[in-house]
Amino acid sequence: MLPLQGLRVLDLGTRIAAPFCAGLLGEQGAEVIKIEQPGTGDFMREIGPFTEEGYSLFWAVEGRGRKSVTLDLRQLEGQHVFRSLAATADVVVENFRPGTLERWNIAPRDLDPRLVSVRISTFGQDGPLASRPGLDRVGIGYGGLLNLTGYPDRPPVRVGVTISDYLTGVFAAQAATAALYARDARGGSGAIVDAALYGSVLRILEWTIAGYDRLGIVRSREGNRLANSAPLDNYPTLDEKYVCIVAGSDTNFARLCAAMGRPDLLEDARFTKLVDRAEHGDVINGIVAEWTSANSAAAVEAACVAHDVPVATAYTAVDMFNDAQFAARGDLIAIDDPVIGPVRQQAPYPRFVGEPVPVPTGAPILGADTDTVLGELGLSADAIGALRSSGVVD
Repeated sequence: MLPLQGLRVLDLGTRIAAPFCAGLLGEQGAEVIKIEQPGTGDFMREIGPFTEEGYSLFWAVEGRGRKSVTLDLRQLEGQHVFRSLAATADVVVENFRPGTLERWNIAPRDLDPRLVSVRISTFGQDGPLASRPGLDRVGIGYGGLLNLTGYPDRPPVRVGVTISDYLTGVFAAQAATAALYARDARGGSGAIVDAALYGSVLRILEWTIAGYDRLGIVRSREGNRLANSAPLDNYPTLDEKYVCIVAGSDTNFARLCAAMGRPDLLEDARFTKLVDRAEHGDVINGIVAEWTSANSAAAVEAACVAHDVPVATAYTAVDMFNDAQFAARGDLIAIDDPVIGPVRQQAPYPRFVGEPVPVPTGAPILGADTDTVLGELGLSADAIGALRSSGVVD
């Protein structure tokens, strides 16, 4: 039995951060009900890539594992229905601009105090920037990550995925479970989680803030290398792939020298200790790159593995689909999507030992569960029909 079974989560979010938070709770056992605007639904339904049928694969992944209820929260009738629905829930997750739910009369102050309310925004619920709009790029910029990503002689580059959204969703889900534990184990009311996109990025900046505070260091971009460690890089290979080798420690460097057939490097005064290798990072990384460039990625990885050197090829989706480790751990699963049928995607993560990997339901068709969920609230078919006629639901 998954730990959150029996809990109900209302997902009011759009795009990624809030829905991802709700989705994580769902993959740990909670029932997730997504509240969507009639007619349009979550904006993720409109973001590609699209199948030949015009169906968003982004939505197929991020919309999975929940039910869809359409409800116009801008209308008084919709607000009334939502408050009734919230009375049956444990967690509400949203990422509207601060103040929006207050205007709609469905803010935490208007709901059952036992609810855990997760409020995700770009800059947080208070402070001089709270009302500003923003998305992932704003979060990584303001949070300090963008300035650290890329090469020092080039403009900053974004991480390949919307990282501040996903990070914030993870942090928020963890905080929600902590609040649920406090509520249920100790008794009492719920809590309000204030999760800002920039805040999740700020929290993972390692020594950046302390380094400036005590040493005056203004950390900036270092590319794929680190100023205090070598050899370490994403090295090119003969078959035009890249292999990440992490051999900064003295032990791993000795192992790498053995893997390359270069024991002579251990006698070079420039490479004796980590501090020496860091000082001559360009030289030692160049030597390693010469070796990798003369071999295939598979050969480099095999040599490193044989000598216990931390290594990984920079995988593509093709590599993941054909990898034995992915297969053994069930990292890719087929989700039965109601529109396009089975589609393989990443499995729920993390997992619980002794429990099978849960297989989420496919991303729902807009409003697929409206009648069922509202019927459970005691609304008759006629009452739901009246709401449909007035545009409160689809």
